[in-house]
Order: sequence, then C-alpha cells, then structure tokens
Amino acid sequence: MNVRKRLLVGSLLVSAVASLAIGYAIARSGDSSGSNVSKLDGTGPTFQPPTIGTNAVVQGKPLPDVNVQTLQGANVATKDLIGHPMVINVWGSTCGPCKKELPDFAKVQQVYGDQVRFVGIDYLPPSEHEEKFARDKGVQYELLYDADGKFIAKVGIAAFPVTLFVTADGKIVKQTGQLDEAKLTALIKSELL
Repeated sequence: MNVRKRLLVGSLLVSAVASLAIGYAIARSGDSSGSNVSKLDGTGPTFQPPTIGTNAVVQGKPLPDVNVQTLQGANVATKDLIGHPMVINVWGSTCGPCKKELPDFAKVQQVYGDQVRFVGIDYLPPSEHEEKFARDKGVQYELLYDADGKFIAKVGIAAFPVTLFVTADGKIVKQTGQLDEAKLTALIKSELL
C-alpha cells in the first residue's frame, strides 16, 4: 500500500474514532446521570475530549471473537489467541503515547514472554511501515492488524493506546491506557501470574 493510501486510511480511522467519541458524548448530554458534557445552550461543564476513560469498560468480559489480520492479510480469529495469559496492546504508529510505550513492552516481553503471550494489535492496516516501526522500537512479539476496525469497535476503544490483560480462558481482567515498564511488570504479576 503506498504512503498516500496509508495516510488516507489512517486519517479515516482516526476520524471514525473521533466521531464515535463525539457521538457518545452527545448521546450522553441529555441523560440525568451527571454527565460532564456541556449542553448546546452553553450551560453545564465543558466538553472533555476523548481520553482513556472514554473507552468502554470491558474488564470482566470475555475477549471479543473477531478476525484481525497478519501482515500478509491472512485472518486470525482472536478466539484462537486464547490459551495462555496474554497482554494485548492496541497501538498505531500515529499515536504519540503508543510510540513511547512500545520499547517498554519490548523489554517486559523479553522477561515474561515465556509465561505470558504478548500481542500487538495495530489499528492501522497491515503495512511494512507499521511492522518496521514496531521492530525498530525493539518489539519481537506477534503483530496483528485491525484493518476493518472490528476489534476496536467490539472493545469500545475511542482513545489509544489500550492494553488488555487476558486470562488463559479468555477473560479480560484489566484494561489500561499508556504504561511504562514498571507499571506493565506490576500488572502482569498482579493480574496474570
């Protein structure tokens, strides 16, 4: 895929995620749950842009069963990833916090990779650029791609990065935003080992 197509697809995906987050905020503006979304007449608190707190809460739920793709475009069912404790990091090269945490994930995987399966799911389409980007950050674990956005939609992601901690039987026991090496290590020990 040439650079223009990748940029177009990446821009469309970011626009779609932003639209979902804004739609969610607007939908909540009329409820009586104490939402912090401002009203159209300017009363009420100010609108807050999407943050990790905007994402759906999936902790305690099973890992959604959808297809993601390999670099070559082959489908991989997420249900086929289940069987070992797993860390799934949803990332993309256009995400600043994702860029910061990838080297930390690479380091932790070197220590715990024989006990915990690490999977990176990129929200951009499969490309050599994305693959090289992650490998240049030290990532050696498997990378998959959510080119059609089905995984992101099922998990309810509106802001990146997101990391899911999944038990061997496929239950999501923890979800987080950006992590560093120490926090990732602590969560693996407390949630998966």
